[in-house]
Amino acid sequence: MLVTACGIPAIAQPPAAVFTRYCVTCHNAKLKTAGLVLDPSELTHVASNAEVWEKVVRKLRTRAMPPLGVPKPDEATYDSTALYLETELDRAAAAKPNPGRLPLLHRLTRTEYQNAIRDLLALDALPKEMDYSLLLPPDNSASGFDNIADLLFVSPTALESYLAAARKISRLAVGDPTMPLMVNSYRLPTEQPQDGRVDELPFGTRGGLAVRTDFPADGDYIFKLDLAGAAREPHQIEISVNGERVQLVPVGGTGGRGGAKPIEVHVPIKAGPKLIGVTFVQRDEARDEATLRPRTRGRGSEPALDSVSISGPFNPQGPGDTPSRRRIYVCDSDDLACAKQILLSIERSAYRRPVTEADLQAILPFYTAGHAEAGFERGVQKALERVLVSPQFLFRIERDPAGSAPGSIHRITDLELASRLSFFLWSSIPDKELLDVASAGQLHEPLVLEQQVRRMLADSRSESMVTNFAAQWLFLRDIEAKQPDGLLFPDFDQNLRESFRRETELFLDSVLRENHSVLDLLTANYSFLNDRLAQQYGVPNIEGSYFRRVTFPQGSERGGLLGQGSILTLTSYSTRTSPVVRGKWVLENLLSAAPPPPPANIPALKTESSEPGKTLSMRDAMIQHRASPACAGCHARMDPIGFAMENFDAVGRWRDADNGNKIDVSGAFPDGTKFRGMAGLKKVLLAHPEEFVSTVAGKLMMYAVGRNLQYYDAPSVREIVRESAATNYDFASLVLGVVKSNAFQMRESQVSR
Repeated sequence: MLVTACGIPAIAQPPAAVFTRYCVTCHNAKLKTAGLVLDPSELTHVASNAEVWEKVVRKLRTRAMPPLGVPKPDEATYDSTALYLETELDRAAAAKPNPGRLPLLHRLTRTEYQNAIRDLLALDALPKEMDYSLLLPPDNSASGFDNIADLLFVSPTALESYLAAARKISRLAVGDPTMPLMVNSYRLPTEQPQDGRVDELPFGTRGGLAVRTDFPADGDYIFKLDLAGAAREPHQIEISVNGERVQLVPVGGTGGRGGAKPIEVHVPIKAGPKLIGVTFVQRDEARDEATLRPRTRGRGSEPALDSVSISGPFNPQGPGDTPSRRRIYVCDSDDLACAKQILLSIERSAYRRPVTEADLQAILPFYTAGHAEAGFERGVQKALERVLVSPQFLFRIERDPAGSAPGSIHRITDLELASRLSFFLWSSIPDKELLDVASAGQLHEPLVLEQQVRRMLADSRSESMVTNFAAQWLFLRDIEAKQPDGLLFPDFDQNLRESFRRETELFLDSVLRENHSVLDLLTANYSFLNDRLAQQYGVPNIEGSYFRRVTFPQGSERGGLLGQGSILTLTSYSTRTSPVVRGKWVLENLLSAAPPPPPANIPALKTESSEPGKTLSMRDAMIQHRASPACAGCHARMDPIGFAMENFDAVGRWRDADNGNKIDVSGAFPDGTKFRGMAGLKKVLLAHPEEFVSTVAGKLMMYAVGRNLQYYDAPSVREIVRESAATNYDFASLVLGVVKSNAFQMRESQVSR
């Protein structure tokens, strides 16, 4: 019996004989630690043990075989051996497709629920007191994604949350005049500077906040403004609605308001979604405050807002004319026939399928009860509330064909395909066009399906591929929890944190939604910067808080994801960089080659030198740290990647020295491949571009089907990558490959109960 940690050469000789000749060299070295044991004769029938051979392929492709200290085959041998195994595995997979197992019920995630409400009821920005993070419990996640079906169960507590959410959302959507007063409170972070203009607010203003919220009815709303300290000189606070100034409040000086008590302002506002701005008017004499005084951590050098609250409506004048009411009330009368038309329209969109008379009759009693209580609109609200707690809305339901044998494989219906497609690309429900095509039984046709995929990618709702898919894949959401040490990094504040996140979102959007090659995620020579981010990166001549595309000079190390502050901060500790964390992040998220968990009781990294008064460089500290043979194997792959990124500190700034020691960014992988710095690392990563593209394709497939990938998914991922190569791995080709895959279009029948 022989161990798979050994290198297998090209199958130019009889497979078993060659395997035996090469593997016997390292058999004894790895017998105790290797997790896989093979018989050379299995090379003639690879498909019989596909799970094991897929692991061998992965090790060959990542050059993780053979172990350290054992002679390695040449590149041609690696590639031809892996190709032989892949060909055998792919042939067997094509003959017997395995789409994997999914439950019949797949609950919507909190993000999907939010987007579904947006598209069903035209409610895009709920009042802060109805924020979805408050309405619904968080979702569990696996492998970085929160839409893994097996984790999306509904507890009794969660069910209560859905009931309460449906009641509040339905009342807001119809503009119920009897709903409780809205009270939205916003506290501005103490570390957020207020010396500059806030995005979405007028030029000539500074600080404050811009928020989007939905107002439930026409009426008066009270704004309460708290200042962070007293304003000694006169200033003006502007309150705006959708960019139009509605109030100008003097503060400070002899005649202004402010001080210990909140400032209270009454503002009449129409119902519906609004952009609210509360900000200071920039004083001409203040000019360029940043040049007059050194920049300090915190809110800045001028008076600032501490909090803003908005409550109301007082003296409501009615529900008004809102996008949600226009979406719901598809007819003008208030009789039963109109009510049925409204409810059928809502149910079709909410349930993602044509509705029947039985569907209507199931919710009609709720309309009737509400109508008896307070008339037509209350009846519609009660019926809508019932729809929002229906399993047909809260779950994506797929049914096995009648009479199908347990374990048999079948294609999903066009309507089920429409739901899979919309939740993949939009994290939301299908629109009317997609439902119409699916209802006509045409969506499964290859040309029609491709046309719909390209249409949906061009739609603004595909932004979820950035904010939901990519943000989870890259763990971008974790930037909110990072808090670099305030003494070591005094310039890090909320403004910079938000700029880091926004830069990466805009960059991802440009690559994914503009259909560039996904290799541009590593190689692009541009990014999106504002003045704060440009200052952090040392890029001159960038002024203003708005983001704009900036092309880096030839030879810059900033291009691509690996040079962005968000990724560099995510992969650092609060006080220092971590080559290990950075290397592990690259292996796991860009190459699908995550190292095994570290052994127990790993000692802390020691940076003190044996020479008094000296501190070790990060490289020297890591060399000492990984001296243990138990650690050397994994660190040999992680550390060189992290060392190549050491010119960037823990908050993404460029540096040439660490603890007074000149930084050495050279690295070498166990196979002897040498590189230097970020440019060298990217060159190594792109030497085998299909490895990175395979990771992107695999992450897309996992997200699309809502389950962890298994060994039997590898042939589909390889097929997606091969077909995408013809268009230089553009994003749309990867998405289309996922959509055409067996895992996306088929399912395995469940065991009868």
